[in-house]
Order: sequence, then C-alpha cells, then structure tokens
Amino acid sequence: MGMTRGKSDKADAKKIAKYAYRMRDEITPTKLSCKEEQSLKHLLSLRQRLVKQRAGFKASLKEQKRVLVKKDNKTLLSTQQKMISYLTKQIQEVEHEMMDVLKSNQSMLNNYKLITSIKGIGSQTALFMIAYTANFTKFKNHRKFASYSGIAPFQNQSGTSIRGKTKVSNLANKKIKSLLDLCAKTSIQHNAEMRIYYEKRVAEGKNKMSTINIIRNKLVSRIFAVVNRKEPYIDTMKYAA
Repeated sequence: MGMTRGKSDKADAKKIAKYAYRMRDEITPTKLSCKEEQSLKHLLSLRQRLVKQRAGFKASLKEQKRVLVKKDNKTLLSTQQKMISYLTKQIQEVEHEMMDVLKSNQSMLNNYKLITSIKGIGSQTALFMIAYTANFTKFKNHRKFASYSGIAPFQNQSGTSIRGKTKVSNLANKKIKSLLDLCAKTSIQHNAEMRIYYEKRVAEGKNKMSTINIIRNKLVSRIFAVVNRKEPYIDTMKYAA
C-alpha cells in the first residue's frame, strides 16, 4: 500500500481492486457445492445445535435431581425430561434426513460406505468429511486436508536463534479436529494395529498427544486412500501370522 495519509472506503476499494487485478493469474474460481452437499452442511449444523441444547438440559437435569426433592419439583424435572426426549427425536429425524440426502447422490453414498469401512471412523465424521471436502474434490491429498483440520505439524524456527517445537496450527476447522481426535481414541481402543502402535510409542517415552496426532493423520490418510482407490479398507491385522 505504501505510505498513506487519511482513509476512506473509496480509496481502500481502489487499492483492493488494484491488488486483485495484479494477482489475477493466481486466482482460482470458487466452485459452488452441489445441492446435496449444501443440504448436508445445513443439516449437520442443525444437528450440532440440537445436540448442544440436549447436552445442556441433560447436565441441568442431572444436577437438579441430585440436589432437589423430586416430589416438590415435578414440573421442573418432568419438563426438562420431555425436552430431552423431544430433542432426541428431532436429532434422529435430522440424521434420517441426512441419510436420505446421501442416498440421493450415489457418489456421496459410495464414499460414505468407504469411509465407514475404516475402524474408528463413525457416521458423523464421515458426513463431515464429505460435506467439508465437497465430496473429496476440494483437497488434492490428505496432507492438504490435515493442514485444514489442524492436525498437520509445522516447524517453528528461524536461523539459529529461534528453535521452537514443531506443533500444529490453531488455524483449523475445530469441529473436524475434535471429531478426528475422538476417532483416534476410538481406534486405539478397538483397532489392534493402532493400539499396538500407540502402546509401543508410549512405552518408548514418546508424548501421548503427539502419538494421538500421528494416529489422526493415519486415519485421514486411510480415508483419502479408500476414496481414491474406491475400495473399502482391509484390516491386514486379521491376516497377520
């Protein structure tokens, strides 16, 4: 921008337009998501809000049951219980609608089946992956998506004076990151291969969280692999001698 004196919307707009014109060769036109992907995103957002509201009622009800006399607070307790039941029913309806959206798009449905063939990957993670990768067309490879979801480690160093730890960035899709975290922990519990890998690293004195992050990256890599190959995941541990 150079040296500027004063400020106005007109001057700022002119500078932005000039910058955009100079960088036009690097601009990639945005491709709008298809109708099914947009519907899936809206339904996922709605489900999140409903789950959050239900969790609030559940926490409140649990606390009140512990400290209040039931016979003196029937309306207070029963109303919240009804709200929990109602929200649960609405969440189920939203989930059914999401499956209907998937069934209306064969490519999305196929990818959903491929993703959920991996141990540790649940339905919600699969749906979020499909929605936020535009059915695996927005990201060239799993490394790009790992960076987007905040699980890719980056160096923090400059010359000889700055030697920071290699760590993940806070610039991330936090919801997908939290889902991948849950998937990694589930995978450690139910996937023999991941459990052995985790226990081996921890026994060697490696950091538990960095090991979990490696497993998150392994899962993302497997998701992209099965989608690209168009073949379900095969658990090789079953065939190990």
